[in-house]
Amino acid sequence: MSDTIKYLLPEERIPKAWYNIAADLPKPLAPVLHPGTGQPIGPDDLAPLFPMALIGQEVSTEREIEIPEPVRDVYKLWRPSPLYRARRLEKALDTPAKIYYKYEGVSPSGSHKPNTAVAQAFYNKEEGTKRLSTETGAGQWGSSLAFAGSLFGLPVEVYMVKISYNQKPYRRALMEAYGARCVASPSDETESGRAILAEHPDSNGSLGIAISEAVEVAAKNDDTKYSLGSVLNHVLMHQTVIGIEALEQMEMAGDQPDIIIGCAGGGSNFAGLTFPFIGRQLRQGGNMRIIAVEPAACPTLTMGTFAYDFGDTAHLTPLVKMHTLGSTFVPDGIHAGGLRYHGMSPIVSHLLELGLIEASAQHQTGCFEAGIKFARNEGIIPAPESTHAVKQAIDEALKCKAEGVGKTILFNLSGHGHFDMQAYTDYFAGKLEDHAHNQADLDKALSQLPGVAAE
Repeated sequence: MSDTIKYLLPEERIPKAWYNIAADLPKPLAPVLHPGTGQPIGPDDLAPLFPMALIGQEVSTEREIEIPEPVRDVYKLWRPSPLYRARRLEKALDTPAKIYYKYEGVSPSGSHKPNTAVAQAFYNKEEGTKRLSTETGAGQWGSSLAFAGSLFGLPVEVYMVKISYNQKPYRRALMEAYGARCVASPSDETESGRAILAEHPDSNGSLGIAISEAVEVAAKNDDTKYSLGSVLNHVLMHQTVIGIEALEQMEMAGDQPDIIIGCAGGGSNFAGLTFPFIGRQLRQGGNMRIIAVEPAACPTLTMGTFAYDFGDTAHLTPLVKMHTLGSTFVPDGIHAGGLRYHGMSPIVSHLLELGLIEASAQHQTGCFEAGIKFARNEGIIPAPESTHAVKQAIDEALKCKAEGVGKTILFNLSGHGHFDMQAYTDYFAGKLEDHAHNQADLDKALSQLPGVAAE
């Protein structure tokens, strides 16, 4: 029996509940603070942006949150997603390591993002929302929410980071095919966008800027709510269908991972795969290594400060305690647009502070080289974001080879790169550069952190 068939689950094995890691944390998260008062926020403070069902999930400490049947019905379009063993890659690397990957590129939009987009669209529709606004970097989140909006009859407005808007026209076209309206950010449609353009007319944009625009639209329109593709607790929780399935699939394979890897920008696909495994380890013990991989050009976990900060550039959002490069930091225009965010999920940041996960930073040329090696052996072109996980997995496998130790590696291939082929064209043409973060810009951004005590 081939590995492809062996590690597929039947449709009835789609998880019936999301896993909430907050229930198993040895130390609770720091509270979210109101930017005006500095006091912990309540549900009413978030109501202009989110439906109450999602606000409840954001603060829940219940271990399991039931997945509504209408959401599970949509999940059946692509879930359970397959888990593969990368035998050809193992052979090419001549490593004693075993390499597995969970493949989320089988979703309609080609990434893990619909796992939460469908849930968010459902809850918004249930509570009477008429329109959704959001931001997107590389376009995977924007196209996923556009897809979900089309299923539940919700118009979607997407503010897409300008450099990705220009680099990735086919992702823009995909959003429009699903019925969404896509706007290059910063734009002249919002006060926050106009303020950025007044100071930096040629701005390439950032996720922080795009978030400001989308939040502003929701805050100023009573019929509109805001949807976020990563960072917040409820978003990461929706993604845990990935890891719940992977737990069962690894048991089917008769194996257990020693090392689990995911790329990390805001934290959603990383959390989706790893949180169920971390939760099991917290409850039952174990010594798995869990590695979050980020771009060296935007080294939030490896170089950022763990402090309270705004989630957006215009300071419209509440204050959350996270690893941050400063809300005004604008990373270089690497092709992994989905990883160009100044902050990291508070709960992922918390896990790093507790020593439960590790962080690694990779340069983009090495990641694209790893992506090509993976494609030429396993046949799948990874998204630029996902190549960071591929690169780390290859590094760990080669380390096993050097040490003569066979370990089991599991990583999340969070999306395919079919709409990112210009990035690969640029790589083959030698046009890609390895960007280190600009220390002067980072120091300036960090000097502007809000005056809130870190503890």
